[in-house]
Amino acid sequence: MALENQELRKAGLKVTLPRVKIYQILERAGEGDHFSAEDIYKLLMEQGEDVGLATVYRVLTQFEAAGLVSRHHFEGGHSVFELARDEHHDHVVCVKCGRVREFTEPKVSEILDKVADELGFTITDRTLYLYGVCKDGCEDKNS
Repeated sequence: MALENQELRKAGLKVTLPRVKIYQILERAGEGDHFSAEDIYKLLMEQGEDVGLATVYRVLTQFEAAGLVSRHHFEGGHSVFELARDEHHDHVVCVKCGRVREFTEPKVSEILDKVADELGFTITDRTLYLYGVCKDGCEDKNS
């Protein structure tokens, strides 16, 4: 728990049990895992933690403001969160089941930098979401 405390303090946040527990869930997530506030709330309930859904939303908003998490708004209207990372990555989202996969492809960055340069821009930030149908059963299902 010391690492979580250190990260929270470094971000200028007071160390509280809900913040630590939510940070731990995000930290333990597998690569490419993205959680909605409801997902985190359910995991906390399964762990026997007494943290309300409103608290989860509030903590995630505080984490986002402090730069600890990134919020993504994928199609389907809900926000999902992941720990902020230094390396850039993009996302592919299944429009049927909502599955999200991350990828890093240097050629994409090169092409986008070239296009921006040709248009007289320097890219300072970017977001790339690709939408499709995953091959894990959704592609075979009838629409």
